[in-house]
Amino acid sequence: MHRSLKTCLTSLALAGLVTTTAASAVADSGSGGTTFTQRFTAEEAASFSKGIEKTLAAKGARIAIVFRTGRTRDKLPDGIEYTHGGFWVYQPIEREDGSHMRGYVGWNLFHGDGEELPKTQSYLANDFPFEFVGASAVDDLAIIIPTPAIQRRILTMMADGRYEAVHDPDYSLIASPFDDRYQNCNEFMLDVLAAAIWETTDYAQIKANLRAHFEASRVKTGPLARMFGPMVDRRLKLGDHRGKPIQTVTYASLAKFMMDHGYADETFKITPTTVGALQVAKR
Repeated sequence: MHRSLKTCLTSLALAGLVTTTAASAVADSGSGGTTFTQRFTAEEAASFSKGIEKTLAAKGARIAIVFRTGRTRDKLPDGIEYTHGGFWVYQPIEREDGSHMRGYVGWNLFHGDGEELPKTQSYLANDFPFEFVGASAVDDLAIIIPTPAIQRRILTMMADGRYEAVHDPDYSLIASPFDDRYQNCNEFMLDVLAAAIWETTDYAQIKANLRAHFEASRVKTGPLARMFGPMVDRRLKLGDHRGKPIQTVTYASLAKFMMDHGYADETFKITPTTVGALQVAKR
């Protein structure tokens, strides 16, 4: 009897999760590595990413915040457009022969692969734009360009160790930006931005400031999904939401926050067909 009831409840929970897809596609930070198995071939990703780099360079961006989705839009919850974001930093790059060039390098938070590191833990790593683009499941990426002042502050953080200081390795797909228990890629970028804005790495103070000034994106999920989600995917942790509506950091909420408060110069979406003649959508 107990086994039958458990099976029934688990099935209902799975049904609830399927309707929201919150358990696997809200802010999936990925586990690193290069994957050209979805929308772009390696050659297409290289061409598109180079076009994005030229666009950012033309705008004078030393740092940009770039978003992609590793899942097609029909598999994402309503209001969620992208599943992973990272910083693209214009910096020196060492070639194989020891010489140097300048270009953009991705600064990311990834979750573990389940082998060398549990999927419930995260780490910081670099990649290149063509790898970032190659993992996209759709044509478009989204970009936020911080103001020059914010760019300088973030660059200083990356140089002096404060960037790593706001990393929390305890990972959750839908981490709450208002609680310090878990973190995903998008929340990490928000925490870095907050540390730069308010010039502090005091995590409690960062969270207090975000509760006062940041409006997170709400994720629709039912009670069964909340109860049984961790049984389906251990990366789905909900304790940091404290029984309140599920809220997390998305491209839309981060772009709105930065534009509304004057921390970004512009935000736009870009595709292979618009990379040359940018159709900028300011928010």
